[in-house]
Amino acid sequence: MNISNYIDHTLLKPTATEREITTLCNEAKRNRFKAVCVNSCYVSLAKHNLAKSDVKVCAVIGFPLGAMSTQAKVFEAKNAVEQGADEIDMVINLGLIKSKNYVAVLKDISDVKSAIGNKILKVILEISELSKNEIIKACEIAMDANADYVKTSTGFSKSGATLTAVKIMRKTVKDQLKIKASGGVNTYEKAVKYIQAGADRIGTSSGVTIVNNEEPTLAY
Repeated sequence: MNISNYIDHTLLKPTATEREITTLCNEAKRNRFKAVCVNSCYVSLAKHNLAKSDVKVCAVIGFPLGAMSTQAKVFEAKNAVEQGADEIDMVINLGLIKSKNYVAVLKDISDVKSAIGNKILKVILEISELSKNEIIKACEIAMDANADYVKTSTGFSKSGATLTAVKIMRKTVKDQLKIKASGGVNTYEKAVKYIQAGADRIGTSSGVTIVNNEEPTLAY
């Protein structure tokens, strides 16, 4: 298994510096990761550092709470694409899911997808905040909104990915959407288990540790 091709090499902490983003990109190029995942303010820097490489730039939108207006998410997503983002990871509106306002949740995702055209859209569900039925419903809405992926977690909530949730997500979306597992996937063994459970992408700040099969030092 070429584990490198599954990894979104991630640095989303609010204190991340320009130097750290550059290091992230260099590590991604050296290890041939699928993408780097950064906050939207660092998209242009990441794009510059990854020029002439096959590594994609992924930007998070509405991160980490997902509670901003749809219009604000659309603006942030469009701006990220203009700056060079190849993929967008947006946070779902958890309050609207809890309110069962599924029409508004659908519009939130659909409007972002429409704004970014043919770029990849991953919808972050934040599974630690959702019941099994809410995870299923969120996946169904993401399918209806023509998203490309559903993603487990931001990595900033009380817990991250679980194998149980990934299996529920895979059973729900079948082959219609891909799945990204993120949050706490910090060893080679864990990454393989998530891939076997149905994950197509692994979001982690421990990409180098994973490919080298070393002991983890970071939680995300």
